[in-house]
Amino acid sequence: MTSSEAKVLFIGAGPGAPDLITLRGARALHAADVVMYAGSLVPEAVLEHCRPEVQAVNTAGLNLDEQTGWYERAKQSGWTVARLHSGDPAIYGATAEQMELLRGLGIAYEVIPGVSSFTACAAALGAELTRPEVSQTIIITRGSGRASPVPEKEALGGLAAHGATMCIFLSGRQLETVVSELLAHYPPETPAALVQRVSQPEERSHRAPLGSLLTGLKLSEWALTTMILVGGALGEDLGVTSRLYDPEYAHKFRRAESLPEEAEA
Repeated sequence: MTSSEAKVLFIGAGPGAPDLITLRGARALHAADVVMYAGSLVPEAVLEHCRPEVQAVNTAGLNLDEQTGWYERAKQSGWTVARLHSGDPAIYGATAEQMELLRGLGIAYEVIPGVSSFTACAAALGAELTRPEVSQTIIITRGSGRASPVPEKEALGGLAAHGATMCIFLSGRQLETVVSELLAHYPPETPAALVQRVSQPEERSHRAPLGSLLTGLKLSEWALTTMILVGGALGEDLGVTSRLYDPEYAHKFRRAESLPEEAEA
């Protein structure tokens, strides 16, 4: 290989289960010479898609300069580097700063999307996040943290005022604060849930109305890898349906039962 052939692949690992990575992501992992992954977020089980001889680098304890050293070595050696991110790299992945760095180093990169944990949580709950007449909007956000403060105009209270379905990442250490801010806008009976380590062997979930969501819980046990979901769409037996499959609803591919074919043309 020559140095010009070096490439970094940002791969969405999915929510944690090894079989929830995409086929493209799994194939890219298998082809990589080096895989860089945050062991605090990406289970080692996902590395089963790698070749036995791959150089696996746990970046959980590395700062950006130390990670840069691996990119520089990749350029010198012509390696393909798989940069494995939990969920989808586009959401809270700190990928933009790495892409900027790679452009400066003259290293090509590609992004392979993954299954986000918010959709995996919906699957675990057996829920649809958008329901007719209830919510057609999903707000993805997070509590403010030391590493990545949330802009003031995106404060949780302001977003909650919309009453839409909300999926709140990276906020397990702030459960009481988050629920308090949500209750300022959502009625206490609003369906809500906590999902921890979704799709992984340790997965667990807790569903309750927002006003009693934290009652009886040992909050320290939910501090890490927990998502908060809230909104009327999470409710069961809502009695609302989409018109998409209504026999009386005609569209390009289906004729309404009550209308003659020529009336729909």
